[in-house]
Amino acid sequence: MTETDNALQSASDQISRASKDLAARPSIAGFFDEQTCTVSYVVHDPGTCEAAIIDSVLDYNAASGRTSYDSADRVIEYVQSKNLQVSWLVETHVHADHISAAPYLQEKLGGKLAIGAEIVRVQDVFGKLFNAGTEFQRDGAQFDHLFSDGDTFKLGQIEGIALHVPGHTPADIALVIGDAAFVGDTIFMPDYGTARADFPGGDARQLFRSIQRLLSLPEETRLLLCHDYKAPGRDEYVWETSVGQQRRENVHIRDGITEEEFVEMRTARDQNLPMPGLLIPSVQLNMRGGRLPHPEDNGVSYIKIPINAI
Repeated sequence: MTETDNALQSASDQISRASKDLAARPSIAGFFDEQTCTVSYVVHDPGTCEAAIIDSVLDYNAASGRTSYDSADRVIEYVQSKNLQVSWLVETHVHADHISAAPYLQEKLGGKLAIGAEIVRVQDVFGKLFNAGTEFQRDGAQFDHLFSDGDTFKLGQIEGIALHVPGHTPADIALVIGDAAFVGDTIFMPDYGTARADFPGGDARQLFRSIQRLLSLPEETRLLLCHDYKAPGRDEYVWETSVGQQRRENVHIRDGITEEEFVEMRTARDQNLPMPGLLIPSVQLNMRGGRLPHPEDNGVSYIKIPINAI
């Protein structure tokens, strides 16, 4: 059995145990940001109140270039109201559609900032694209911890496992915590489908295989999504589904759809998708762990806009 198989088997065993034992199931609160259609999560062990914050959002006004903290403050208010102790602030990948609030949350709540180990590939690509200079480290040093495939961690008494699920970007990870998997930008609600794979380093074939890996987890596994875009005909935003529901109903990748069919569909679909409106500021900050670029000699931080480059 390969290391990848071992990681997946460990995650499956963990989910099966947690499904039968309420003490091994985490409490989960989702915070939806309608401006970016992003869901941030606070997940904690009810027994010890040890918590992780996943995929936080910093409010950003693109017209004025100003940041604010309403979304992050909602998370802080919840954490403090529940007397939670934050151990982890995790990004499932370098987001291209919103800016991370992790540095602000870390300052207020503590915890280690973490992302997938393949962040170094993303930093290399976008460091060159944005001409970030030699002062921009491309070794993941902006983060406190880099998760490799199969790495384990604890939230109190609840086990967590990181799974490498590239395709949307090279660095995507999913976090399996108890009976729940936080899958980032791999898959969406069944009526909306799957993530795009046309960003630098993205790969539709790799995305198919990563999603199949996730969908080989037990059918009862709760899947917590990073986004919902309210598919046509649906009136409400929803961001929790299950492996079983996805395998039966997902419009892009349900059981019976082959890898070749998926790659053909995904490639054609991605050719017509617009660039995310916040891609340029988001990537430049998120590849730095959500931190602003170093201020220039006037004390102001600047975001670069490449001309005819993206």
